[in-house]
Amino acid sequence: MLKDNLKTLRKNKGLSQEELSIKLHVVRQTVSKWESGLSVPDAEMLITISEIFETPVNEILGENIEEKEKNDLKVISEKLEVINEQLSMHQKQKRKKTENFLIIADVCIILFFILLAGLGSPYLSWDFSNPEWAVVGTFWHMFEWIFFKIAPLMIIVITLTLGIMFIKRNK
Repeated sequence: MLKDNLKTLRKNKGLSQEELSIKLHVVRQTVSKWESGLSVPDAEMLITISEIFETPVNEILGENIEEKEKNDLKVISEKLEVINEQLSMHQKQKRKKTENFLIIADVCIILFFILLAGLGSPYLSWDFSNPEWAVVGTFWHMFEWIFFKIAPLMIIVITLTLGIMFIKRNK
């Protein structure tokens, strides 16, 4: 266990046997003997090794670190997979809400357009000698004129936006 853990920790840190031996103030052959199981470091050296690798001594002496790290990576990858799936669902829901809003806005504009066209400008028959009706009629006429100029453009923009969103979603 110790020999495998030392080798795994050294490689995880990206150190060669030579670099580790310099940090521990021993010769490279000593590190090689530890990793091959021909000898073991003393208690003080184990404490120094644990400080270099930032790993508790009992973990260095305990179960195989490589297996534990693989299990940790598996758990992390599973958690990331769940998070990615949740983000994907959130994006789909957000896109669906936007599409629904644009469809409703498009339908409302079309219905309002039909309503105004069906009313046939009732303000034209009003008595504009009353100042209040004159103001209301003027504003109605202004709104109707602007709406009939802008509504078709709004419908085109919303329809194009919806079309682009549907095309991107199908890719």
